[in-house]
Amino acid sequence: MTARDTHGFTLIELLIVVAIITIIAAFAIPNLLRSRTAANEASAIASLKAIGGAQHVYAATAAGGGFADSLPTLGIPCGGTGQNFLGADLTSGPTVAKSGYTVGLTAASGSADGPVDCNGTATKTGYYATAIPVALGQTGSRGFASDASIAVWENTSGAAPSEAEMSSAPTQTVHPIR
Repeated sequence: MTARDTHGFTLIELLIVVAIITIIAAFAIPNLLRSRTAANEASAIASLKAIGGAQHVYAATAAGGGFADSLPTLGIPCGGTGQNFLGADLTSGPTVAKSGYTVGLTAASGSADGPVDCNGTATKTGYYATAIPVALGQTGSRGFASDASIAVWENTSGAAPSEAEMSSAPTQTVHPIR
């Protein structure tokens, strides 16, 4: 019987280590994906709350009670203040992709023309902001919307709650976030 050379690992030992790592990864990856989806949804809700806060500051200080009907309008400061109402991450275009969600802002249906703001931009008496997943089931599984009430509503099907759904009684699928 000869003494075995003990420098290194056998093929069987390496295969066992790879199998153990594969089993651990099989449990960890789905949890990681769920965590990422939850983080994206939390970011979408925070974006809608930021839009709501910016809209109310804009209405109170710059627009005589009117609301902006587009995200870029909230990125323009009044006069020489240099202070935007909303950050550049949400005001770079009419719709913005942020953390796996597409965030948008329009005038609320049925809203009337409001006063002109400090920069000469027309305002509206209401707004409707939405956040929908870029890839349903991958970047998020719920759609969100908000309006001048600042309440954020969710739709568990992934579409943004409509304005009609937000003005109706909550359902299991479409309801305000608590």
